Amino acid sequence: MDAFNTSMPLPFSYTFTITSSSCNTSTHTNPWMDVRIWSKLPERLLDRVIAFLPPPAFFRARSVCKRWYGLLYCSSFLELYMQISPSHHWFLFLKHRTLKSYICRANTSSGGNGDNRTNCEGYLFDPCDAAWYRLSFNLVPSGFYPASSSGGLVCWVSDEAGAKNLILFNPLVDSLIQLPPTLRPRLFPSIGLTVSPTSVDVTVAGDDLISPYAVKNLSTESFHIDAGGFYSIWGTTSSLPRLCSLESGRMVHVDGKFYCMNYNPFSVLAYDMAANKWFKIQAPMRRFLRSPGLVESRGKLILVAAVEKSKLNVPKSLRLWGLQDCGTTWVEIERMPLQLYMQFAEVEGGNGFDPVGHGEFIVIMIRGSDKGLLFDICRKRWRWIPACPYLGSSGCANNGEDAELRGLAYEPRLATPVIGLLSCFTG
Repeated sequence: MDAFNTSMPLPFSYTFTITSSSCNTSTHTNPWMDVRIWSKLPERLLDRVIAFLPPPAFFRARSVCKRWYGLLYCSSFLELYMQISPSHHWFLFLKHRTLKSYICRANTSSGGNGDNRTNCEGYLFDPCDAAWYRLSFNLVPSGFYPASSSGGLVCWVSDEAGAKNLILFNPLVDSLIQLPPTLRPRLFPSIGLTVSPTSVDVTVAGDDLISPYAVKNLSTESFHIDAGGFYSIWGTTSSLPRLCSLESGRMVHVDGKFYCMNYNPFSVLAYDMAANKWFKIQAPMRRFLRSPGLVESRGKLILVAAVEKSKLNVPKSLRLWGLQDCGTTWVEIERMPLQLYMQFAEVEGGNGFDPVGHGEFIVIMIRGSDKGLLFDICRKRWRWIPACPYLGSSGCANNGEDAELRGLAYEPRLATPVIGLLSCFTG
């Protein structure tokens, strides 16, 4: 890609507000910002400062000069960026019609065939600043839906029944690679993804097609590649526990294991990647749970669920349990304040909710809407998420269906070297 292609659009959309004070042309100067000092700052130190910028600020800074514009394609800067850039525990939201449907596309409801990709977009949420940004997914071909995210990459899965094709895509730099298709035909399997700078692990589980009209949760396929030269292209398979129901379609990775909810009755299924083995973990208060979901937060597995039972001697509530190091015991770590829960339950209206965790933050999105709560585990603080300003401008808002945002834990990264690693093995 040409490093100085001026037609390349920015991956973020911004809204700027300029106050009268910002336009003040006072001759006041701050000695600490003396241009005679900062203009002589060595480039290697300046690069370190730029590497600490959050992605939206970095892309704005690229317009300063030709050299800064080219940093995105400078290998020495990207190596520095990977070493010192802080983590950003953000969330990516995409609009869905139903739980297992294609994401809404703009301009597809007006006589088109549903393949118009010109406005395929996602919404990036920064929980620290409560700010929204818009990302483009125009390069993702039609017929794929987002399933998981890790290490700056979003995993898209083919939505047609059969062997599954998976695409890993970095929307910040428009880098994309397609994995080899799975070996077994499936419908809507659960997808687990974990990406590091030197390895990729993907697990596809359940929804095995046993006939053109029936599915059953039978097997798991795993994909692994690392920089050490070890790889397994869907060569590792295992059997799922009997009578399991993976209805969530999503898996959470914690410490070498993938976890997902099992329904009817509620329990947690865990897949140990090293041992290639599944096992069950009993869920807390499983008879009284409603809309349970799993999230990862600061290296721990957390179960989020509403507790509702008329004969229970405690009030209805939304609770969080943490899985202990022994791997079988849950401890309640938080309970939503009763007054807030009453407000939440009124908005939710029994439709259910989906939790997503990233770092010290947990987002709880209400199904069938664009409303959600943000919980800061460190500060023990609950708050409503501000409305996304870009939803009204999307063509999806005009398709006559309720907007529903589905969230993924997403860390925006300028560099995802595993794309090059995958190209070497799969190209």
